[in-house]
Amino acid sequence: MLHRNPYSDMTDESLMAKNQEGDQQAFAMLYDRYSGRMMAYFFRMLWSDRERAADMTQDLFAKLIKYKGSFEQGKRFSTWVYSIARNMCKNEYRHEEIKSRHREAKGDMPDSTSSQVDLDHSLFKEELDEHLKNLDQIKRSVFIMRFKQHLSIKEIADVMECSEGTIKSRIFYSLKELAANLKEYDPKRTR
Repeated sequence: MLHRNPYSDMTDESLMAKNQEGDQQAFAMLYDRYSGRMMAYFFRMLWSDRERAADMTQDLFAKLIKYKGSFEQGKRFSTWVYSIARNMCKNEYRHEEIKSRHREAKGDMPDSTSSQVDLDHSLFKEELDEHLKNLDQIKRSVFIMRFKQHLSIKEIADVMECSEGTIKSRIFYSLKELAANLKEYDPKRTR
């Protein structure tokens, strides 16, 4: 007879409460639930760099262990973990900006490639990912949380610490900017 893991039916918040009490199985269940999601989030947020995304995912879970006491009961675990991940991305952007300035000062310019536009779905996805990288950090973050991670408007508002109306506005402007940059893929456009 197979025994069902008692942790699999627990909410994220209950698992985190048990984790705060030192229950390692509860942490393992949270890791199982969130590691793939967070890896995908970091991959999309950090220039589609798999190695960096994997490192950031491990760093995130190390932070969850180290700072488990800072999780407040009554709050959503998903909001807390995405807030930490978002702050980690902000730090990476700052770090990259400093490295970029250093390269420019030395006269080393990074290579830039442009992809050929085609109606093929895979090329559209590549083009979309490229344009996502060019969005400012807030628009990119909101877009990814909403359309790639499937968080609700409320959850995103909690992560970003702003109103739901502000999130709706940011989504609208993200979509508007992406639509303008990807207009060659508009099926209504005459060729």
